[in-house]
Amino acid sequence: MNTALKHWREAATVILAAGKRHAQSAECLRAAPSRIPHTSAFDYEVLLLKRSGKSGFMPNAYVFPGGTVDSSDFSSEWQDIFKSFLKAPNYGVGVVRQPPETRPPIFATDRVKLGSTIPGDVAFRICAVRETFEESGVLLVVPKCEESSISLNTGSVNANDNGTQPAITRLSSPWDKDVLSKWRSLVINNPANFIKMCKELKCLPNIWALHEWGNWLTPTGVYGRRYDTAFYICCLQETPYTLQDEKEITHFKWSTPSEVLHRYKSREIWIAPPQLYDLGRMCRFPSLMELHHFACQRSLEGCEQWLPINLMSDNGNIFILPGDDLYPENVDCSEMHDGRLIADKSLKELQRDSSDLHRIISLDPYTVSLHMNISPKYNHLPPLSIQAVDGDFKTSSKL
Repeated sequence: MNTALKHWREAATVILAAGKRHAQSAECLRAAPSRIPHTSAFDYEVLLLKRSGKSGFMPNAYVFPGGTVDSSDFSSEWQDIFKSFLKAPNYGVGVVRQPPETRPPIFATDRVKLGSTIPGDVAFRICAVRETFEESGVLLVVPKCEESSISLNTGSVNANDNGTQPAITRLSSPWDKDVLSKWRSLVINNPANFIKMCKELKCLPNIWALHEWGNWLTPTGVYGRRYDTAFYICCLQETPYTLQDEKEITHFKWSTPSEVLHRYKSREIWIAPPQLYDLGRMCRFPSLMELHHFACQRSLEGCEQWLPINLMSDNGNIFILPGDDLYPENVDCSEMHDGRLIADKSLKELQRDSSDLHRIISLDPYTVSLHMNISPKYNHLPPLSIQAVDGDFKTSSKL
């Protein structure tokens, strides 16, 4: 936990994808390169949680589970819980191949110098697991008796020597729901109780099931609070038992990526730019197995730090991302500043005069389009635009 940060709060979130209980064969699930598939094409769903209308940060928004890092996520007590993995690099989650000088600060910061013996790559995963449990009741842990079956990430091109990827995660929960409910309440009241829970229940946070996906910083002058958030993705074989906490979270919904985008486009729900962007990426993978393989293979490549810059024109806003012609050359994320730019051109003129595009254009909170013609770094994929949502999309499911 970096208490030296003046203007940012470190956080972690996890994009949780789970296989449908009655899914069709994955052999026919192939996304067209420029069109978002219909919801029936997907054999998995994604967990979204609706934030309370009283929340000080993005009230009523549908978000991925996650939250602010607590000092207990960096506690040295975790060493005893993970003692079988202390000799493995980053406790077996692997070492990213990205050069240190280009690594986002949230991952590159030397946590030992901040007084923690827990690597950041581990602590942020612990945070994501803990927050997911608090907000949704989904417990991403491995019973201690099953730790020998954990596949460690060695950093090779293929996760295992035989060229196969680790199996999609299957949750194991030998504990009674009443026991978990008791511990969930304790963890919500005090995050440090998550360590006590893992000791008493003899389990480990399943940090190996989480794969690095991205790093988003909250735009300035938009949402009030500012967060530097590590994004992970986790694929589960089946949809787990889920509930909301009725405090920060008032509703949950498992939906296919295309269904979420359709509901957003129809103004039935609201999602923030990171959710919009990453759901667009997931729309390239209607098959959970293909999404899982991509996440596993890409996880050690690294990621960019993305701080969207808000460019305001007379007829709409542009959130500019790194690589765009209009993105400032030097952005100091350590300083507090308004961060908004004023354009003297219209949106049409700004589009016409730019050759490299990586931007989100917003006419209003629900009329949004993604524009990207550059190649993503670190073997990531560009999102399919929400504009590609099938106009004949129909579903009876409601968020």
